Amino acid sequence: MVTFSHTDQGTAAAQWNAHGLKDLEQLDLSRVFTQGTKLVVLAAHPDDETLGAGGLIHQAVKMGIEVTVLACTSGEASHPKSATHSPAQLAVVREAELEQAMALLRAEAKASGAVHLRCLRLPDGHLPSHATEIEAALREISEGGPCVVASTYRSDGHPDHEVLGRLAAKICAELSFCLLEFPIWYWHWAAPGTEVRWRHWTQLSLDEQTVQAKRRALAAHTSQTQPLSNLPGDEVLLDSQFLEHFHGPREIFRLTWPGDKDAAAASQVFDELYAQRPDPWNYKDSHYEQRKQEIMMASLPRRRYRSVLELGCSIGMQTAALAKRSGQLLAVDASAEALAHAGEQVAGMEHVSLRQATLPGQWPHCDPGSMDLVVLSEIGYFLAADELAEVLQRCATVLEPGGELVLCHWLHPIEGWPLDGKAVHRMAGAWNWEAAVVHREQDFLLEILRKPAGRHGS
Repeated sequence: MVTFSHTDQGTAAAQWNAHGLKDLEQLDLSRVFTQGTKLVVLAAHPDDETLGAGGLIHQAVKMGIEVTVLACTSGEASHPKSATHSPAQLAVVREAELEQAMALLRAEAKASGAVHLRCLRLPDGHLPSHATEIEAALREISEGGPCVVASTYRSDGHPDHEVLGRLAAKICAELSFCLLEFPIWYWHWAAPGTEVRWRHWTQLSLDEQTVQAKRRALAAHTSQTQPLSNLPGDEVLLDSQFLEHFHGPREIFRLTWPGDKDAAAASQVFDELYAQRPDPWNYKDSHYEQRKQEIMMASLPRRRYRSVLELGCSIGMQTAALAKRSGQLLAVDASAEALAHAGEQVAGMEHVSLRQATLPGQWPHCDPGSMDLVVLSEIGYFLAADELAEVLQRCATVLEPGGELVLCHWLHPIEGWPLDGKAVHRMAGAWNWEAAVVHREQDFLLEILRKPAGRHGS
């Protein structure tokens, strides 16, 4: 979990703009709303919906879309040391501000779409403990046909925001809904020069009417955008520099189309797969799989490696082969079922460690430059583009200068996932690292890329 405070200096909106925020792919709402006739906006606190999706709400209403805003808390913990407002009083104030903000967006849209509000009044700051209630409410609201769900971003750095993003992803994957995640605090704590996720998101362009409507709606959240009083503890929460991220002519969303999976689905999907078939890809008996592994092992430029990280080890067939050429080996997989089988393959190999982790969020702790080989085989397309970008960046960080990254992927379509093998290798190839080995066949592509000497990141 990222650690930050609203009082930190933070990253200015101008920095994000200078790094190309305006160049992100355009979000086509007409296409989005062919996936559903309702928009459900999931907000942890009153003002989240306006900050991250006020423009989306305004434009949806103009299109005649029915909008429901689900505010999970009343935001009563925003000023814990207030000299003038108790938490109960703040809750009343903030719910009234939310109503006013949504009324402004609805009235200024001048169209037939309705905006409904529902406040769950769960404890502010404790939403991870109330996932069951939130999920039930979201399912109830989304009944009656396809929906588009907009939610706070699952990696926003605030636990209340993140649990909503994860719940929304789970339900949208199950019900084949379109999901739009909107970052809020990410813009404050992240650095555009080192972060890579945002480059794979989409932008919703806002016309001037929508920009002004959103600004007026934001101003309605007075308890957050202005000091409660001049007394200590009543300071402004969202200062002018922070608000600059949300006053511009665009909103940024992480888009997941209906039917597309990402890392959030990996653990469950593959546990179920391995439970049904212990060797679902027939690693043990398939001539194709055995030959591919032999080609990869024969292609490794070094006879022996000091420290190896294997991402997506499956049932451990490749792990056992790598173990014979490594001093230390850490093998990772999202599936506990797969790791149980991998444990059998490497039994007695004390220099091998197995770890269950869903990447990139549960990336194993490895010191920068501590690995001389990272193997990323047949898992790149089980990630969304922003997740793969982060995984690749982390691979680059843990590799020592001169270290090698192995990429090996099936080249045919991958059903139910947004990427394919060609896209995975294309993203890694953007680094322009030396290609120590390139082996292409009709069915798979193997590349071994060498990190430039003197480089400590991608």
